[in-house]
Amino acid sequence: MTMSEWDESWDVVVVGGGAAGLSAALMLGRARRRVLVVDAGEPRNRYAAHVHGVLGHDGLEPAALVARGREELAAYDVEVRAGRVEAVEDLAADSAALLVRLDSGAALRTRALVVATGITDVLPEVPGLAERWGSSVLHCPYCHGWEVRGRRIGILATGPWGLHQAQLLRQWSDDVVLLSAAMEPLEEAVVQRLASRGVRVVPDEVVEVLGDGAALTGVRTTADEVVEVDALFTFGHPAPHDGFLDGLALGREEGQFGSFLTVDPTGRTSHERVWAVGNVVEPMAAVPMVISAGAKAGAFVNAVLVEEDFDAAQVAAHQVAEHWEGFYADTPRKWSGRVNATTADVVATLPVGDVLDLGCGEGGDAVWLAEQGWRVTAVDISDTATARGAEGAAARGVADRVEWHAHDLATWRTEETFDLVTASFLHSEVALPRTEVLRRAASRLRPGGHLLLVSHVFESEADLPPWAPRKEDGHDHGAHSSPMPELLTPVEEVAELALDPDAWSVVLCEIREREATGPDGRQTATMKDGVVLLQRR
Repeated sequence: MTMSEWDESWDVVVVGGGAAGLSAALMLGRARRRVLVVDAGEPRNRYAAHVHGVLGHDGLEPAALVARGREELAAYDVEVRAGRVEAVEDLAADSAALLVRLDSGAALRTRALVVATGITDVLPEVPGLAERWGSSVLHCPYCHGWEVRGRRIGILATGPWGLHQAQLLRQWSDDVVLLSAAMEPLEEAVVQRLASRGVRVVPDEVVEVLGDGAALTGVRTTADEVVEVDALFTFGHPAPHDGFLDGLALGREEGQFGSFLTVDPTGRTSHERVWAVGNVVEPMAAVPMVISAGAKAGAFVNAVLVEEDFDAAQVAAHQVAEHWEGFYADTPRKWSGRVNATTADVVATLPVGDVLDLGCGEGGDAVWLAEQGWRVTAVDISDTATARGAEGAAARGVADRVEWHAHDLATWRTEETFDLVTASFLHSEVALPRTEVLRRAASRLRPGGHLLLVSHVFESEADLPPWAPRKEDGHDHGAHSSPMPELLTPVEEVAELALDPDAWSVVLCEIREREATGPDGRQTATMKDGVVLLQRR
């Protein structure tokens, strides 16, 4: 999968901007993940005036709860975008991601997907019912029971669930009637059980819901009986909004409410990169429950991505070590062993002290620094390179002034402090968190200490020395590029480091030319070096 096949890349795409989706996005945003919420703007509870049972927000309007959630997400750089997801696909060339296609035509790459799209309540086709949904026609006793307590309550059964609703709603009123036509005929023992607490049963089919505007006065049955009620509870058929996932062939299970995605306790589906939370998998879950499910899923998604990040870092570190060890071990000696002339010129102006040489290679700079009186800590990822450096230091009588470390700079740490940190041509053909390494090393400088960076500058093909790989060898050298693609100009280098200007001063930021000799000791060329010298105040 290449960038031309997708427009944006995210850590997590959350589909659905209701309580469950925003809760998942909040956890992920606080975990510093790049998160996009795609919201169609049609939450299930949009017909209700208030949400209840949400600690600290009881009685809040549903839209206000969502608005507060979005405000909270903005603090963690989570983006919320209006739209719909039309399809989700596996990426054949990228097993670590999914492709999400939006109705806008955009294609998004994401490492994980959280589906929180909810359901549609498909109501019985009874005249007068749908227009009162969310006002006097209700579905959840815990969401609406308090508001109709003590009033005349009817239960329009749509299946066996109606019996449970009838018993449950008796807690809120002693005037309850079960309209049971959609159920199997109730056994006499069941009717008597209901009657023991004053719950009546009307077996005739309801053909009309009566009332004035949103207010409800009763229902009419096929027997032309009007049953007077002030509120009517029913349970529509829950139709989950998950059709856009059909291409993934996710596991499903049939239950009393229909077919729903199979998920584990964290919300993970049968696809390792897809989670589903909220009413899209739990149609009976109220707002506080879906908030909890979203938070749990968000935390678990982040945990999975953390494990992947460590796995990838381990693989990358192994590849980097193999690359550079092979780079040095394949030849008797790679470099001349001489100090870089630009490095020597700048260091000659500085007072001698303790120096950290990053990416020391075979030790040309490190040994020269020791000869000038510096106490040197030299670090490189290659065992072969540092061993050659140690041999060179011994041959030139400064072995006691250089401490060699064969270690990956990405993970190397020290508690020592220094008067100078130098990095000459710290460019890598394989992954290296260069800016992070330089910032960390800079933090080990004593007040008044210096950070010296000397880098290649290749502004065009003509700047390449004759021993460098060429385009015809499969390398593309655009501006500021070479076989080492991390090259920056001195100005770009300072900007990339982004050190506190109140704590650092720029001593040098320039490009210098020098005469250089190639690895074979015979070829020569005029080279451009970028020089940055910063001093800690």
